[in-house]
Amino acid sequence: MLERLAKATTTYGGVGSSLRNGAPPRDARPSSPTVTILLVDDEITRLGIRAALSAEKGLALIGESETIAEALAQASRLRPTIVITGGTLPDGTGLEICRRLQASAPYTRVIVLARDVNSASVVEAVRAGAAGYFAKRISRNDLCRAVKAVAAGELLIDPTSTRLLLDGIRHGITPGSQSETTPLTVQERRVLALVVQGKTNKEIALELSLSDKTVKNYLSHAFEKLNVSRRAQAAVLFAQLTGRLRTAS
Repeated sequence: MLERLAKATTTYGGVGSSLRNGAPPRDARPSSPTVTILLVDDEITRLGIRAALSAEKGLALIGESETIAEALAQASRLRPTIVITGGTLPDGTGLEICRRLQASAPYTRVIVLARDVNSASVVEAVRAGAAGYFAKRISRNDLCRAVKAVAAGELLIDPTSTRLLLDGIRHGITPGSQSETTPLTVQERRVLALVVQGKTNKEIALELSLSDKTVKNYLSHAFEKLNVSRRAQAAVLFAQLTGRLRTAS
């Protein structure tokens, strides 16, 4: 989903930790001055979020849904920039939307607003491909800033969720498992550190005096150990684990 990450980490206002990609994915939709949003949640929650977004310049709510099936159909038809969804839906969870949109609508990024936030849920959200993860108590201003930042290519996690994510990684929490994760080797850590800096595989190979194939193998093994399938997911998990992302106070 994200091919490159910026060579420095940043904090976006009061929202939380962020990691900006240096270049858009190949299948990214063309940039637009208006961020279009599809809202997927129960009626009461949609009412509150709709009110929060309605007065913000540059944001346009183009569709609403309360089920995954309807949301996927609308996403295919409307091609929104952002999907905002809750943690639990009548026919599944917001994380299922994350996973399915990565395959069917890679131009759309997902922000999850969770009612109950814990270490396992944060880790699972990042691994599912969520580009933003926040507790539903997020303020209106922070939500609007988060939507714009995620639309611009950032990965954002609020401060509370960031601490839970780090705790989850340290304790080897994976969805449905509390077992210890396999430690990354020194070379895998070196490769991931360069991924966080925005290096391509060729650049990493050159810097570490390795072949492209060896770099790919190291990344493949690291992805398996971190239980992720995307370069950006691996980068944000590794950045959190090593303290390379800063958290707003």
